Amino acid sequence: MAFSVNTNTSALSALFNLNSTTRQLESTQTHINTGLKISSAKDNAAIFSIAQKLRGDLKGYNAVKQSLDRSISTTDIALAAAGSISDLLIEMKEKATAASDSGLDATSRTALNEDFIALRDQITTMVSNAEFNGTNMIDAGTDVVTAITNPSATQTITIAHQNMALGGGIVDVTATQTIATQVDASVTLALITASLTKVSASLTKLGAGAKSLEAQRVFADKIADTIEVGIGNLVDANMAKESANLQALQVKQQLGVQALSIANQAPQSILNIFGG
Repeated sequence: MAFSVNTNTSALSALFNLNSTTRQLESTQTHINTGLKISSAKDNAAIFSIAQKLRGDLKGYNAVKQSLDRSISTTDIALAAAGSISDLLIEMKEKATAASDSGLDATSRTALNEDFIALRDQITTMVSNAEFNGTNMIDAGTDVVTAITNPSATQTITIAHQNMALGGGIVDVTATQTIATQVDASVTLALITASLTKVSASLTKLGAGAKSLEAQRVFADKIADTIEVGIGNLVDANMAKESANLQALQVKQQLGVQALSIANQAPQSILNIFGG
């Protein structure tokens, strides 16, 4: 063995190994603190890049779910209002049928007409209140529901507008319709019958659209969950493994400090050669 006071090879080797252990210990502590085995590109550039892309997709699906939620709420309100309008039309049909009787006395006809007008005006109220987040799918406007279904917003589900305002095309009964006379009642009865058929068709369209939105919402949840699990598989630290590594490295570090201490004392043995 060569003895030198200028170069302590053993100490250099011990210091190198100790520094290596310290770096591994710092890395393990970072994994434990963050819960991630890959928290930056320097840990693994390729996997970090993949994980970042997946994180972007996950954020995109969060936006998809928000869009679907808004669309579902808007459609549900339109469906509820359309169902209520259908119920009102059925009640109005009953009044119109009764008022079509030519032998009806004036008092009864007046009462039926007042009831009819009250029901008629409720339709207007329901149509105007069937709004969510500024969108009304059944008024005299042109609002449609459009929900994005993918993170790049290139695919959508669209539900068409259904104009259920009085005299608007689906509901043929006008805002001034009455059953004040037998003739008026007969005319109105025919309009109500036609309106019920068209409202039922609109309800079918809205219902099918709502079902599609809800199915897509469930699918978006599944996709988002799958992406989140995939990201975790790529970058999450195995905490049980990291805990074991931490204990092993702490022991290794302590031993490295002792080894360096012993190596640093080696040059003093040269004094023995000179009788020191």
